[in-house]
Amino acid sequence: MTGPSVPSAMSDRLSPDGLDRVLRVLVVDDSAYVRKVVREMLLRSPFLEVVGAARDGAEALRLVEELRPDVVTCDLMMPGVDGQGFIGEQMARRPVPIVVISVMAQNEERVLAALEAGAVDFVQKPTALATERMLDMASELVTKVKAAGRASVRHLPVAERGPVVVTRPASGARRVEVVVVGISTGGPQALKRLIGTLPPDCPVPVAVVLHMPIGYTELYARKLDEVSAVTVSEARSGDRLVGGTVVIARAGMHLKLGRDDGGNLVVRLDAEPRETLHRPSVDVLFRSAAELFDDRVLGVVMTGMGADGTEGAAWIKARGGTVITEAAETCVVYGMPRSVVEAGLSDAVIPLDGMTTAILERL
Repeated sequence: MTGPSVPSAMSDRLSPDGLDRVLRVLVVDDSAYVRKVVREMLLRSPFLEVVGAARDGAEALRLVEELRPDVVTCDLMMPGVDGQGFIGEQMARRPVPIVVISVMAQNEERVLAALEAGAVDFVQKPTALATERMLDMASELVTKVKAAGRASVRHLPVAERGPVVVTRPASGARRVEVVVVGISTGGPQALKRLIGTLPPDCPVPVAVVLHMPIGYTELYARKLDEVSAVTVSEARSGDRLVGGTVVIARAGMHLKLGRDDGGNLVVRLDAEPRETLHRPSVDVLFRSAAELFDDRVLGVVMTGMGADGTEGAAWIKARGGTVITEAAETCVVYGMPRSVVEAGLSDAVIPLDGMTTAILERL
């Protein structure tokens, strides 16, 4: 079963999204009303075709095999085989891009587990009720389903603690005093792989901007801390940053670096600037690090949609710092790293499994 052909004019309009074909989507939700509304929202785009709908995870597994959709949207709370069970089983059978659609209330752990199991992205339902408020998420849903259509889904090995063998300078001043990381779509899995393999004696602090909905970063940081040798926490204003610590930007606030009265490196949270596409913004973090540390900054841009981080990488490079990017073959979405590479700002392109070593070698 194949989707409709795309006229040349349609292909031209799709090019900004990086699409060259109509995406075939399977909608999974136990609510008939939600299935209907999600279908209507997706069909607002001429480049999305809904090829089927499933009421639970068991039916979804069968329809994915039968219909071979390009993307699946999936609720988490369903009778029988729920969304998390479906995602785990489907990713084990044949990885497919999955966008989770769920209400936040009491579902934070389920959402994070779904993202770690392989879901590409998450859209928050504005309500659990069958009301027209569901339509509020239409634009975000269409954007994220299109991005998922470009995603490269695969199994990532579980992060294992253990010695990471690196070659460090024998002596002399430290070349890097802070590592700043920008990451988005595919981030929960990739960060678990990266941060989970940092040694406890990592000599410099790490600050991370991860694009994630408000309400999830604290729980995510706490879970990442449980599987990491370094100390991981959600950023709070005034927190001191020292070696062996990782801070994750709080969703909804920019993460900046500063000094307290004693000269210690500390976290600054700020709602400004407000005109950025994302808050927190990778660009804002990278610029603050460059202004504070000049050439002693290592910027890392990993999997994600869009171009957040490119302007910040330019600030780091202008001050003499170093920028490395994740290789296309390990990115879920090769958007943010590609933007940095195409701007001529990447000093090295590193696959995910080599990222920890590449970072430690530059410290």
